[in-house]
This record gives sequence, structure tokens and C-alpha cells, in this order.
Amino acid sequence: MTVLLGGQADATTCTLVEVERLAKRYRVPVEDVLLIAVNLYGMHADRPRHRARVLVRPASAPTVAWQLIVPLNATDSPFRLVGERLLLGGAQVGTVECVDADDAVGGYFRNDGTAATLNPNARSRCVGCAFCPNTLEAAADPRLSEEGDLRELLAALREQHPRRDLTEVREVTVSTGCFEREAAAVGHLRALRAVLAEYGVGARIGFLTSVLRSKEAFGELVDVAPFVLRLTAECFTRRDLLLKADKATLTVSQMPEVLKRAMAAGHGTSFTYIVGLDDLETLRAGVTQLTSYTTEFPNFQVYQAHNSVMAGLSAPGARDLEYYLRARVAIEEITGPTGLRPAAWEGYRPLWYFTFAGEALVSA
Repeated sequence: MTVLLGGQADATTCTLVEVERLAKRYRVPVEDVLLIAVNLYGMHADRPRHRARVLVRPASAPTVAWQLIVPLNATDSPFRLVGERLLLGGAQVGTVECVDADDAVGGYFRNDGTAATLNPNARSRCVGCAFCPNTLEAAADPRLSEEGDLRELLAALREQHPRRDLTEVREVTVSTGCFEREAAAVGHLRALRAVLAEYGVGARIGFLTSVLRSKEAFGELVDVAPFVLRLTAECFTRRDLLLKADKATLTVSQMPEVLKRAMAAGHGTSFTYIVGLDDLETLRAGVTQLTSYTTEFPNFQVYQAHNSVMAGLSAPGARDLEYYLRARVAIEEITGPTGLRPAAWEGYRPLWYFTFAGEALVSA
């Protein structure tokens, strides 16, 4: 499948000179602008892969590697991957390592093995939202509904761990789109906690979902703690058009109430949001409303269009790289006073890498 990103963003204007100009204008590192651009435009590589997890080391800060998930067959992208060299306009701007197909596997590690992402409920079978690339990927993940299945998954992950030691894992993120009922989600999280305990893993469980909503459900999850609800808000407009039905039933006005219920039960709270689906004014209003009820920095993701249909879903103005830098500034103004700060490894297409509102996040 060929990715048609030309209609989603004006890739022809993305040059190294333009990246440097935007970095100077918005007072952010050139590396941050480059990595945002890679997320937005993808890469054009001579590899038989559509979408892949990759490690990118900026040429100007090679000691730090960032894990991204991007299309590799974006023929209109200004970024070219030649061997391990990442090129922009013929100039090498980074190196790319560890290219793995994003084929909805059961799980994988991040942050040097201290965090694990699990896809335990057949993510690839989800019908998905209009902007979601899951339906484009291989169906490699089984549906795991029993504790025995979870034990097998964790046993396999232990063999993949950099040091074969799951007790190093501090964060387990459950990323799935197929829990359609609240009771099923609660039951699965209980089973997961039990199996993690068998492996000596006391990690916090983070759950990306919009199906958990009731006071009763959050009360039942006290036994699963430490737990953080990562509410899948995704967008604030056109929800009936962009989201699958069970997500769309959660209205924007209900979101703060759900977060408040989770907080009242003693859980951590956050939300996921895709930057590029709403106009900036709507983004600012919605993020302001939800930030008051979050204990963890939200997961903001750059919108990626994987075909011409997805390209047409982007908000006006979101065709340009500068839109994302303007969004970054707006979100910093809203979230900055909370003291919460992003950890770039937590997101797949984040807006922040080396700095946040002028503060260093990672040493280059």
C-alpha cells in the first residue's frame, strides 16, 4: 500500500532551512522540529514495510535514540531512509536503527526495558477509528482472555527483555481497542494484575480506554492499583465521524466527569489526544478543560495520514509543520502551571523531545 501524504501536509516546504527557521522562531531545538516532521511526513525507504517501529538518532544529538512509529513507504515524504542514514534534502539528519514491523504483536518493551506495552485483546481485530492505522497492519496478535494466555505472553516477553528480568518493569501500558464492555475490561485488568504478581512485577498498569466510566468500575479497580486511566479522548469535534461507535458515545462534556471518578477512587488519570484533528482554538478549549483532572502528563500525538482518505480528515491548517509547533506552544501554556512534564518515550508521535517550554527534558 502506498502512503499518500502529499494531501495531508505540504512536504515540499519541509527543508532543513525551513526546519531551522521554525526552530528559531518557536525557540525549540532543531532536533525537536525534525522529529515532529518525521512523525508528520513519515519516511520513504526501499524496504518492504508499510508501518514500522524505529529508533531514530538525530545527527546533531546522536547519544539519544527515540522510538517512533512511522510509515516507511511515504513516497511524498521529504525524508529518505538509505540504509541506516536518514536524509532530508540530501543532508544526513540522523540514523535509523531497529526497524520492526508494527504488526500488532502481543507486546514489546520501551525505555530500556523498564516499560512494557501490551496488546492483549486482539488490537488488530478492532474495526478502528477513521484515523487509526491498525486495520492496515497484519493480524499477528491473538485475543488473550484467560490468565493462562497472559502467562504465556509474559513468559514470551521475559525472553525478549534486554536482561531477561521482568521485575525491572515499572510501567505496563495496556493498549487495545477491543474491550467493548466495562465489565470485560475490569475483569481483564484484574487477571493481568494477578499474573504480573506471579512474575514479581508490581508495575503500575496504565490502560488506554474510553469504556471505563462508572464509579463502580473504578471502585473495583482499587485492587489493581497502582493504576492510571489514560482516557482515549482523541479529538473534540466530529467524534461521530472520526471515532468508532463505542468511543463516540463518550461526549466531550462527560470526559471530565470520568476523570474525576477515577481520581476519587485514588487512581492516576491522563488522556490521549491526536493533534491535527481539531482546529487550534478547539484544541486549546478541550485540553484546558481536561487538564484540571489529570495527574499524569497527557499523551499528545502528531496525526499521521496513511492514505488519501485519512489525509482528508485533518483539520484546517494541520497540513503544515508549523501547526504542530503552534499546538505545542498552546499546550505548554495550558499544562505548564501543573508541573506535569512529558516523557517522550511514553508517546509514539509526541510533540516534545529535548525540551518543554524551554526546560530541558533530556540532555543532548
